[in-house]
Amino acid sequence: MSADTARIVAVDTYDIRFPTSRELDGSDAMNPDPDYSAAYLILRTSAEGLEGHGFTFTIGRGNDVQVAAIEALREHVVGRSVAELCADPASLHRDLIGDSQLRWLGPEKGVMHMAIGAVVNAAWDLAAKREGKPLWQFLADADPQWLVSQVDFRYIADAISPERALELLRRGKDGAAQRTAELLRRGYPAYTTSPGWLGYSDEKLTRLARQAVADGFRQIKLKVGADLEDDVRRCRTARAAVGPDIRMAIDANQRWGVEQAVTWTTALAEFDPYWIEEPTSPDDVLGHAAIRRQVAPIRVATGEHVQNRIVFKQLLQAGAVDIVQIDAARVGGVNENLAILLLAAHYGVPVCPHAGGVGLCELVQHLSMFDYAALSGTTEDRVIEYVDHLHQHFLDPVVVDDGHYRAPTAPGFSAAMHGASIETYRYPDGDFWTADLAARRADEQQEVRA
Repeated sequence: MSADTARIVAVDTYDIRFPTSRELDGSDAMNPDPDYSAAYLILRTSAEGLEGHGFTFTIGRGNDVQVAAIEALREHVVGRSVAELCADPASLHRDLIGDSQLRWLGPEKGVMHMAIGAVVNAAWDLAAKREGKPLWQFLADADPQWLVSQVDFRYIADAISPERALELLRRGKDGAAQRTAELLRRGYPAYTTSPGWLGYSDEKLTRLARQAVADGFRQIKLKVGADLEDDVRRCRTARAAVGPDIRMAIDANQRWGVEQAVTWTTALAEFDPYWIEEPTSPDDVLGHAAIRRQVAPIRVATGEHVQNRIVFKQLLQAGAVDIVQIDAARVGGVNENLAILLLAAHYGVPVCPHAGGVGLCELVQHLSMFDYAALSGTTEDRVIEYVDHLHQHFLDPVVVDDGHYRAPTAPGFSAAMHGASIETYRYPDGDFWTADLAARRADEQQEVRA
């Protein structure tokens, strides 16, 4: 069947888990033992070789719950015309958000909303592949009026109107061709969190921080928030390793209340942190505003766990953040991230995406590159997080060179995993986990015999 007459015939789901906790990769004050995981799906079509891939990110236990949430959306997807879906991904977004019974489980937040984001992202992957373009270029080349039609302005029209969004997107077309050429030549600036996981020794921190500078990164990030004395020592160690001219951000992963955030951040101010990330609950808009007033000139960044465009709107309206951190898999997919990028552009706040998780670097690079090429038109004070984990499992892995993300050129959203990786790390019956269970049972039997 041709791509013009094809339909979605199946939604295949997979619980994929990687044992990253064993090396303390990804460890922070709130999540000391994460196993980076993906609730992964493939939209199968009746057209040979045409599929849409998507996922949302978790850190281990509960990934099966996320998979079940994706499966609950299957009836909204199977049977759809591929051509109609690719012409208007917002139609799927509206149907998924609008399911009155599933909506009760949110609305527009939590496990159900992340499942919607995974399915919607898979639809955009499909649309970009059908067009033969990487997603960032598919978006950058799109008609501004069509992009506006993809955004749900309900609940945010008091902050940004469709007319204002159209104005921003039309303005973003000026010079877009030159910026696209620059992306293909130079890439997009990155920063790295790889040296700064909380479970790493000072020796490992020093080695990785120095390596980051040698690799061209102009910013690193450290996890903080478990113990102030340890954080002072680690920040001192990192600053000594990178010198005074490299930006160093710190990330508390929601560990603190408002007063503690102010006290702790102030105690680390001597090390010149560029921003404090997630200093308190992502839902506490006024708390972020109070922290920002009291820790300036240290910037306040948040967004990794902000659940929808409405909370982002409030953070911006309240002057509560200096840095907006979108996440490609936390909110309702590309459509909602378009809304958040438009809000940030309207308020003039830079976007520095979160990408610390399996596949998140692969996805979010597309959103930032679109923003540069055809919306904000700048990379000033903008960087994408980079974590050097698990990229080898993707068909189109990110490439970071001299501290810059290279612009992907393969069609799609860079979301597809290798089949061998799916088979190996599918939980609980993939090859790795089957062997791991057998080894643990053998150890237990040996202990009993001893």
